[in-house]
Amino acid sequence: MENSEYLKKGLTDAEISERIKNGRINGEQESHTKSIKQIVTENIFTFFNLINIILGFLVFLTGSYKNCLFLGVIFFNILIGIFQEIRAKKVVDKLSLVSAPKAVVLRGGTEKEINTAEIVIDDLMLLSAGRQICSDCIVAEGECEVNESLITGESDPVLKKTGDEMMSGSFIVSGSVKARVHRVGADNFASKITAGAKYLKKNNSVMLKALDTIIKVIAVCIIPIAIGLFVNSIVISEQPTDRAIVSTAAALIGMIPEGLYLLTSVVMAVATIRLASHKTLAQDMYCIETLARVDTLCLDKTGTITEGIMQVEGTELLEKNFPLDSALTAFVSVMNDDNPTFNAVKARWGNGLSIPEAKLSLKKTIPFSSARKWSGAEFEKGSFVFGAPEFVLKEDYETVRKICEKAQQEGMRVLIAAYSQNCFEESALPQGLKAAALIFIGDIIRKEAPSTLGFFDRQGVEIKIISGDNPVTVSKIAHKAGVKNAEATVDASTLSDEDIPEAAKKYTVFGRVSPDQKLLLVKALKSQGKTVGMTGDGVNDVLALKEADCSIAMQSGSDAARSVSNLVLLDSNFASMPLVVAEGRRSVNNLQRSGTLFLTKTVYSFILAFIFMFLPIPYPFQPIQLTLISTLSIGTPSFLLALQSNTDIIKGGFIRNILRTSMPQGIATAVSVIISVTICEFFGLTTEAMSTVTTYAVGIISFFTVIRVLNPVRPWKIGMLAALMAAFAGAALIMPNMFGLYPLDLSGFGIMVLTAAIGIETSLVISKVTDRLLDFILKIFRQIRKPFRSIKKKILNIFGK
Repeated sequence: MENSEYLKKGLTDAEISERIKNGRINGEQESHTKSIKQIVTENIFTFFNLINIILGFLVFLTGSYKNCLFLGVIFFNILIGIFQEIRAKKVVDKLSLVSAPKAVVLRGGTEKEINTAEIVIDDLMLLSAGRQICSDCIVAEGECEVNESLITGESDPVLKKTGDEMMSGSFIVSGSVKARVHRVGADNFASKITAGAKYLKKNNSVMLKALDTIIKVIAVCIIPIAIGLFVNSIVISEQPTDRAIVSTAAALIGMIPEGLYLLTSVVMAVATIRLASHKTLAQDMYCIETLARVDTLCLDKTGTITEGIMQVEGTELLEKNFPLDSALTAFVSVMNDDNPTFNAVKARWGNGLSIPEAKLSLKKTIPFSSARKWSGAEFEKGSFVFGAPEFVLKEDYETVRKICEKAQQEGMRVLIAAYSQNCFEESALPQGLKAAALIFIGDIIRKEAPSTLGFFDRQGVEIKIISGDNPVTVSKIAHKAGVKNAEATVDASTLSDEDIPEAAKKYTVFGRVSPDQKLLLVKALKSQGKTVGMTGDGVNDVLALKEADCSIAMQSGSDAARSVSNLVLLDSNFASMPLVVAEGRRSVNNLQRSGTLFLTKTVYSFILAFIFMFLPIPYPFQPIQLTLISTLSIGTPSFLLALQSNTDIIKGGFIRNILRTSMPQGIATAVSVIISVTICEFFGLTTEAMSTVTTYAVGIISFFTVIRVLNPVRPWKIGMLAALMAAFAGAALIMPNMFGLYPLDLSGFGIMVLTAAIGIETSLVISKVTDRLLDFILKIFRQIRKPFRSIKKKILNIFGK
């Protein structure tokens, strides 16, 4: 295939069309976002929406059209949810498109830059230094060195000549080649590894699990309660059928926290959009929450705590009076090597200048080779060699061993400059080689790394450094960057699979780690109850990234790593992580605060619905009244509070944190309503008056709940509360008939004030024993859930998972 015509022009249009027709093309990457159809469908067809629509239809049949207004709120909620999710999708898709890799190919004699998805079998790729190999290929012409660290974890470049295979996910370090693609799509090496990570990962969002639990409880209870309330209204309370339907609907509507799911989606969508403006791509909205909960973070050395480039740390002359500066300046001016160590030397002695005399007297250059471990230049006056001391000096290495090992223990790479009066023997070292000087090169630690690592340390997040490099070197670099307990180091190549769990507890820095060991380390940490976050950029990181609770990839890394990660740092800057954590905390803490308002209504609605199944008294609310209360004391403040700044450390479980405030408030509201109804019944107030009294009382208590979640108090929050209370009063005064409210006499007004005060005082009293009460309730819930889990496990064992 590699004939001269092919090497000059590549594939023809006809050959490309034939391969595309036969499916021999890379193909499009999987979309990481939902389709618009999925977003619309998931927002409309929910369990809660179905119940609300049925209730609305039944109320509509009674002719009480104003009590159908709650459907408008549901409709509005659906629109907001769809709008925010589509907006977030567009942001994510746009960033994904920007971050999509490109390939340069030769087609019809013309160089073209195409998407990697358009590569076909036998395409002739043009690869030069810095380019990532997008598809498995064979070198057709030229010679280059390839960095396979993203695949193997080994950082040393590998020499590739004509006929050698190069694997997707690697990078060209030096040289340039034409390479024929011989595998595409799922057959690529990187794709095969990625395929091992293409399993459905269970969502580990604590918030979603909490919401699912709430839905399950409501789903189990809502139908029997609906039947009980309706029967009670008809048989015991002797209400007309129309009134029974309306009051039953009111009870059920109050039990459904319809806005909480919407609020969660909106807040996470807004967080996704905010992070996008800071060059961070969240491929899964809820990963932002997970990262905020991470307590163990696994990091690679390169690209996270170091910049991935090196610098000269110092020199030591081995031959007195040797003109090291002028020699290296001349050497750099004639060499074209492109690898981290040479670039560090070039940065120190190149200065963008060239030495004409050196070029004029140049006779020969030998580029760096990973096999030789040195490079050289031959001038008229002699030869100059630069490389690894043990490969350049060979048996004479013992003369500098101690110096080299000491520097290596400090985390530096040691290179030697040597010269000879003799010529190179083809590509072999010249005779009479003399050591001139040692050059010490070290990784450049990111300026922001110490502060970023310090941030996680202050937040109680344990850092684990996992690298394929020498453990001593990694440990020293980690220590310089400020990693706590960096001296706790182990060479992972000495560990068996059985040793990994104990090592995960004991050590901070892991060197010489294989891809399989990375996966085992993540699994071990998770089995120890840790919430694990992991950064990675290579194909060798894919399985571990997929296993981690929250995975973070660098944009500069491999396609495979980016495709399985929850977050992609588009500027490949680890310093963005505190910002992501802060965004997660803002979302979770504010949702917990706002969720309190929704769950308060659910708690008191549950209690009242259950009690009124057995009382010979009509249920006191109409749907329109609960709509008024929900809109002004729950919906509006919850959305405003959910978007404020909040970077407090997340503590405790989501449900427990919400119930700590919502349970006392819910119980107190229920007590207030029961007392209100009892007093009204005792004094013989009409059903309409009783409904008005309870609506006002619950409204006052609900605004008290808002006050309790306002901390820290800000002027805008006080203004918001005042505006909402004014709107509530305005609705009662201006449109009382609309909301089923009637004028109260002195006794009715007195009952309203009394019951509202009792409700507020009751909530304060119950708050003092909330923790013990919660423990008791959650314990009962777990006991009830045990047999159901046991039955579920048996069914799964019978039919298979």
